[in-house]
Amino acid sequence: MSSAPTTAAEYWDKYRPQQTDRPAADRFDWTGVPGNGPGAEILGAPKTALDLGPAEGENAAFLARQGVEVTAVDFSAVQVERAKGFWSGVPGLSHVCAEACSYLDETDRCFELIYSTWGAVWFTDPEDLLPRVVKRLAPGGLFAFSHREPVAGQYGAQRMGGKWLAGRETELTVLRWQYTTQQWADLLKRHGFSDIEADVIPAPSDGELGTILVRARG
Repeated sequence: MSSAPTTAAEYWDKYRPQQTDRPAADRFDWTGVPGNGPGAEILGAPKTALDLGPAEGENAAFLARQGVEVTAVDFSAVQVERAKGFWSGVPGLSHVCAEACSYLDETDRCFELIYSTWGAVWFTDPEDLLPRVVKRLAPGGLFAFSHREPVAGQYGAQRMGGKWLAGRETELTVLRWQYTTQQWADLLKRHGFSDIEADVIPAPSDGELGTILVRARG
């Protein structure tokens, strides 16, 4: 009997590289490269935050340690349990196992900040996600996210790839939605966001892709 995943959540349960040591969580990271790019200072001073797709949860833990009440939502049960183990003693931080759109549909809370760093925003159809995000932002709230800079011409829904897929068989197609800064700005404006800022943070090494960083107000 095949053990290949049949849902996107099972995919992340099975193939996400396993991290056994707790991350430092000493700085908010947008890029995946320590010390590269801005940190939490670009977020202002929110009292409540929603992290969509936190994986190991170090960014959520960092904000919670600064006094922000953070809800971290991930649909991988494996990642949620690992994050809970890493950050069980951090006050103001809660973890929820749920798909991002489903959580946004079911909650009646509004957040001053909704963010995602290489997380659920990258792996969810923006036509489904963005109207739900804008609905759950508090008035004037901030939506911020990052993902890898796309290869030229590879925009919209793209089949997932990664070094951890080598030699593994799966019939499941996992997609990520990636756009240029202008394409993101157009999408966000169409879905009711304002004060949109979208930039590319260059990679520290020549020849490597940078990171798209987007901020907008609800």
